[in-house]
Formats: sequence, structure tokens, C-alpha cells
Amino acid sequence: MERREFLNLSIGGLAAGLTGIAEEVVDIHQHTHYWGRSDEDLVRHQRALGITQTVLLPAGSRYGLEADCYGNDSVVAIARQHPREFVFFANEDPTLPEAPKVIERYLRMGAVGIGEQKFFVDCDSEYIVRLAELARDYKVPILLHFQHGKYNQNFENFHRLLARFPQVNFIGHAQTLWGNIDRQHDQKVLYPTGTVTPGGLTDRWLADYPNFFADLSAGSGANAFSRDEEHARAFLLRHQDKLMFGSDCQDVDGLDNRCVGTKQLAMIRRLVSDPKVRRKILSGNARRIIRIKG
Repeated sequence: MERREFLNLSIGGLAAGLTGIAEEVVDIHQHTHYWGRSDEDLVRHQRALGITQTVLLPAGSRYGLEADCYGNDSVVAIARQHPREFVFFANEDPTLPEAPKVIERYLRMGAVGIGEQKFFVDCDSEYIVRLAELARDYKVPILLHFQHGKYNQNFENFHRLLARFPQVNFIGHAQTLWGNIDRQHDQKVLYPTGTVTPGGLTDRWLADYPNFFADLSAGSGANAFSRDEEHARAFLLRHQDKLMFGSDCQDVDGLDNRCVGTKQLAMIRRLVSDPKVRRKILSGNARRIIRIKG
């Protein structure tokens, strides 16, 4: 991105955050203490991007989502301090016996979903089944990080969970989800390049399962659309009711050309020309699926 284009976008995002003039943006993927980032810098970053409301995804009681992120109490605290700008999910390592009770405690405190589930389990394991049952009972979505060989493994089996829990909205995220937009995807490759062959598992399941959705955030989401922009335009249009903007970046002010959230917003606005479709992806789908109040 050219420096002038980047600065104009960043300044525009800051102005949007202050005035509310620009299109509404709901960010469904942010973390507290992301590689040590302060709460003050997190708030500043979201305002600089022009984010209307942010979903905070906590870590569990251990492990920190591989980014030193903080847990449930930290996201509750920010949401209480800035109730018009932040809502929160609940989370815990699903292999812990107490996980459902921990998550249920925060759901009762106002959590609007479960996740980010980023732990060393199979995606259709008994551990995820327990959480899906909880999500069904509380009518909230689950956001999962799919990464081959590491987190929520064996993505090719995930359709079994989608079919078993049609009442639960599952939101997919990360490398393996986005690699599988391509029918010829090699599961061992986390950041594939080159032309996309439509019809991969992610593409098919977004079309076939009403309860499957996708989080556009992070380098994996950006890579999926930058590798083949012709495919990206068609994909975003085809799945316009299933996609949600997320940043998942550790930047502190949104004014740095390393900020994934800024780049992702620019990409969506460039690839999606129809304002009605863009509104769905930037805010409407999140409000409908996660039930975030305006």
C-alpha cells in the first residue's frame, strides 16, 4: 500500500471513530494483552480503525492463545469500562474438566459467544462437542481457530459437527479454514499462494451449512484474498451473508503499515463495490449472528 493511500485510510478511520460518519464496522476478533499491548493501546487502535464495536476474545486460564493474551476477567473489565464499544466472549481450554462451568459463568455475566477456541484438540472431539452443547443451550456462537497439525485438527471432519448441531452458529478462522477455499489445497501449507480453484471444503460448507460462518481476520484471511483477487471478488459476493470482518492484529494505533486490520479494511472496500454487500460483511452479519446490539 502506498504511503499516501495508507495515511488517508488511517486518518479516515480515525475520523469515523470520532464522528460516526463513515460506514459502521464491527470487529469480531480482538484480544487483550496481545503480545503485551496495553488496554489503552487496544482502545486507541480500535478507534483509529473506525471500529464501532469490538468483540474481545479471551484466552483460557492457561496458554494465552500463543500470543500472551489475557483471559476472561480482562475482557470483562474493558467491556465494563467501554460498554458502547466492546462486548466479550467466554473461553477456556476445553480439555479441562471445569471448562463448561467456567464458560457458563461468563455467559451468565453477559458473554455473547464462546472462543477463540485455539487448543490442541480434534475439531470434532468430545471436548468441542461439550462446548457445542453449551452454545446450543445459551444460543451463542463458537469461534474456532483451525490450524492443520495443531489446533482443532482434522478440518475435513468438521462437517460432522455442523450437521450434529444445526442450532449452533460456528465461526471459522485461521490458516486451515482459509487454505480450504481452494479445492486443490495441500493441508500442510498454511499460507498458500497462487490461483484458487473454487470448491474447497470451506467454500462448500459455507454454501451447504446455514450454521457455518467465517471470520476474515489476520494474515490468513488477508492472504486468502490477496493471492487471487478475481476469485476473492466472486467469493465475497457468493458468501456475503456468511462473512464477518475481524482484525486480530497486535498493532497499537492503527497507523502503521504493518496493521493487518487496516489492510483488511482497505482490501474489503476495494474488492466489494456494492455498499449493501459491504455493510453485511463489515457489520450486518456480525450483529445478526453474534447478536450484538447497536
